[in-house]
Amino acid sequence: MITKLIVRGLVAGLLAGLLAAVFAYAVGEPGIDRAIALEEAAAAAAPAHDGTASGTHSHEAGAAEAAHSHGEEALVSRDGQRFGLFLALGLYGTAVGGLFALVYAAVRGRAGPRSEPALAVTLAAAGFVAVVLVPFVKYPANPPAVGDPETIGQRTLLYLIAVAIGILAVAAGILAHRYAAGGEPWVRWLVAGAAVLVPVVAVWALLPEIAEVPRGFPADLLWDFRMASLGTQVVLWTGVGVLFAFAARRRSPV
Repeated sequence: MITKLIVRGLVAGLLAGLLAAVFAYAVGEPGIDRAIALEEAAAAAAPAHDGTASGTHSHEAGAAEAAHSHGEEALVSRDGQRFGLFLALGLYGTAVGGLFALVYAAVRGRAGPRSEPALAVTLAAAGFVAVVLVPFVKYPANPPAVGDPETIGQRTLLYLIAVAIGILAVAAGILAHRYAAGGEPWVRWLVAGAAVLVPVVAVWALLPEIAEVPRGFPADLLWDFRMASLGTQVVLWTGVGVLFAFAARRRSPV
């Protein structure tokens, strides 16, 4: 039975990942092209600007420009990156679907709605909040030309910490809702909401801020990219939940 659930999750995740890739291509790619153009323009202007100030700094800027123009562009073309978008999101969706199926098998009959389709949709919503929304609010995605390459390790670590916090907070909310089963429905949801929000807000206040957006960077481009990134995740997690629920509905019609 678990094998069938895993296969169902893998297929649902693959299809959801491809749907998310279509959304990202249609909505996010124009913003990425614009951000890359800004990055290239800044790299091209850097040597001329820095040459009047410091020879050492001018040499470093020229080296950075050379690395950009002869490294990134030559290594992977934009068409290759677009193909990689579909490949990466397809693989990511497949992995999410497989893990989703394992969690679904673990909680079915123990927590959440008794209806399999309702449980699938509820579990997908909880996964989105834990894995995507909680870390996104603290550390939103940034387009090319935003972020210091020297801090990528620190930023990755902080983001993974935020993901772990989101997972633990949602798990605490589910447990609190379950243990308050004897109370009124509004009390159960209030307790569950508090169990999620209190640790999230506390850790948000403790985790350091990351402010690396260059001065003068277009605010509309930053906003559009972040919304496209979040929207891609919404499509993926919605697809996993709905497709998994559809498969469950067909397997055991009500």
